[in-house]
Amino acid sequence: MVPISVVIITKNADDIIRGCLEKARELTDDIIIIYNGSDDDTLNIPVKDGCRVYKKTWDGYGANKNKGVELACYNWILSIDADEILDDALIAAIHKLNFKDTKAAYDVKFRSYFGKKAIRHGSWGRDHHIRLFNREFVKWSETLIHEKLVLPAFVQKKEIDGHIHHYSANDIYEFNSKCSYYAKLSAKKYLRDGKKATAIRLYLAPAFSFIKNYVAYLGFLDGREGWQIAKTIAKNTRRKYHFLSQMETYGEKPHPAKDNLVVEY
Repeated sequence: MVPISVVIITKNADDIIRGCLEKARELTDDIIIIYNGSDDDTLNIPVKDGCRVYKKTWDGYGANKNKGVELACYNWILSIDADEILDDALIAAIHKLNFKDTKAAYDVKFRSYFGKKAIRHGSWGRDHHIRLFNREFVKWSETLIHEKLVLPAFVQKKEIDGHIHHYSANDIYEFNSKCSYYAKLSAKKYLRDGKKATAIRLYLAPAFSFIKNYVAYLGFLDGREGWQIAKTIAKNTRRKYHFLSQMETYGEKPHPAKDNLVVEY
């Protein structure tokens, strides 16, 4: 075992969380689940497996991740979602790290799946995120969506071998549903930030998104799935600005995040 705590936020993840926990236990004896209600058996699995489970109100992705970080036994934090599974190469690389270097943060490569197919190209094929960090210096931004780690200038970003395998969506219907939900959250965030739904964002940005994902990033090499991903992402780019435009038109006021829903992405 290594001196890190694994922090997971989840809602409905009965179909995938077992694999997530199985690999996490190869690293640590401290796994924290921040749980936001569930329609399935998600809560019972971690309890049976000896994880620490905390049911918390939903205050946004970054805020709920920080709740888990605060409850951790160790200062080193590996932050993952319930639909993300560490591979053996990443586990081996983490075991070899120098944890005395507290001013490092580790950038992990992702391998995303559409159904059972691993996506090698497009924006999904380039995906990577800093997920391993020391909480003495690093924390999550508490935004409604697209939370980021706040890194002081002295923290050094380092790459690490291996992948986190992200089981993004079972099919196009699930992916489209998730995208629609995130579009609404993005629109609310844009409204709070004072961002405007301009004609360029409504009409040119979606086209640019599709060309970037499908052509420039070689998404077409992933076949039908590459087409569906690029098309849905482009559609979602327009959708979030469409929602923002509606909010602007009807004079909706920006409110604090109260959305009682978590979706793994």
